Amino acid sequence: MIENKNDATPKMKTLSESVNEAIGKGYTENFQVGTKGLKTGDEQITYAPLDIAISSFYRFEGYSDPQDNAILYLIKTNDGRKGTLVDAYGAQADAKISKFIKDVEDIQKKKNGV
Repeated sequence: MIENKNDATPKMKTLSESVNEAIGKGYTENFQVGTKGLKTGDEQITYAPLDIAISSFYRFEGYSDPQDNAILYLIKTNDGRKGTLVDAYGAQADAKISKFIKDVEDIQKKKNGV
């Protein structure tokens, strides 16, 4: 059987593949959002929304379960740290993370004159 390359649907990356790719690009910190802001994985440093920038983000949709929807943020801090933050999106999103990301986006829009 001859395969026609035009018929193949491109394979979407999984969340874990994307996290591994980000780590390979230097996004090694595993960020979390706490009550006081974005924390490093070891909880030694906390960042306010003003202290970070979202470099990129990727959304993932579950094939059969809407609860499998996730979003991966690639984040840079003002002191040079780079890392990832993962959240669900839609109805399953973490309210703390959603608010923090919205605050960051609002600050970035103001910086860019939007």
